[in-house]
Amino acid sequence: MIHARGLTRRFTVKRQPVDAVRGLDLDVEEGQLVAFLGPNGAGKSTSLRMLTTLLPPTSGTATVAGRDITTDPAGVRARIGYVGQLTSAGENFRARDELITQGRSYGMTRHESRRRADEVLDMLDLTPLATRTPGTLSGGQRRRLDIAMGLVNHPALLFLDEPSTGLDPHSRANIWEHILRLREKHRTTLLFTTHYLDEADNLAERVVVIDHGRVIADGTPEQLKADLAGDRITITVAQPDVASAANTATQIASADAVTVEGRSVRIRVPRADTALPEYLRAFEETGIKAIAAETARPTLDDVFLALTGRSLRESEQS
Repeated sequence: MIHARGLTRRFTVKRQPVDAVRGLDLDVEEGQLVAFLGPNGAGKSTSLRMLTTLLPPTSGTATVAGRDITTDPAGVRARIGYVGQLTSAGENFRARDELITQGRSYGMTRHESRRRADEVLDMLDLTPLATRTPGTLSGGQRRRLDIAMGLVNHPALLFLDEPSTGLDPHSRANIWEHILRLREKHRTTLLFTTHYLDEADNLAERVVVIDHGRVIADGTPEQLKADLAGDRITITVAQPDVASAANTATQIASADAVTVEGRSVRIRVPRADTALPEYLRAFEETGIKAIAAETARPTLDDVFLALTGRSLRESEQS
């Protein structure tokens, strides 16, 4: 569905060439639900704009939905849907009219475009809002209209760039409920970006992480968390025992897997449930008093920290 090799996009900033994307390699098979993640400036949106033919690549090749992005951009656009970060519908036209116009731009007859407009309005529970203008809709309703715009041409592949950013938790959940229902019904291939790591963790079948214009990790959420972050054990000890506890933990694990915060010793391990008894026994045998212990599964933000030395939340706030 997507096969990209060496995609590069170079911009000139203050007369200096800057690579926003540096040799992107990406394969997405039909029917996959893929989260495309990275910090601000990592190259996510630039990559999507190249794959959707909105930006020409400086070098490299890609086929999207069976069409080459450079030699047949019209063929690509006819087969995909794209929902960008900004709203798609105009401010002064009614929702149904906007969808009809979108259908006409894809070459549908007036009758076909009206029928398709009614179909996508129904898909996204927008029929009661068909005669409203986008400016009168709530944030969640307007985002659903954006998705409807991206579905008018029956795309086999749908790109979603930050589909739920700025929405309240209820609206976010509602948006994804509609997206997942559409995918289940039509087996649409989805590639989405998001700043909400819980969305990628809970929804994506596969996570691709990009940083500085290159793919730096690719796998299921569980694979990435197990391989790159690991579980965490936190053992709180009596104040005089902190240094001894850290030394004992380091003898069992590698030094870079052990950190100390106040009276707590944190240890990164592959399986916290089986490793915790080992550490507690070791502490007891060396006379260290443990007063509390807990385990935690890793998050995708832990994966970012392991990959880049910073969390995604920190990068988005900078």
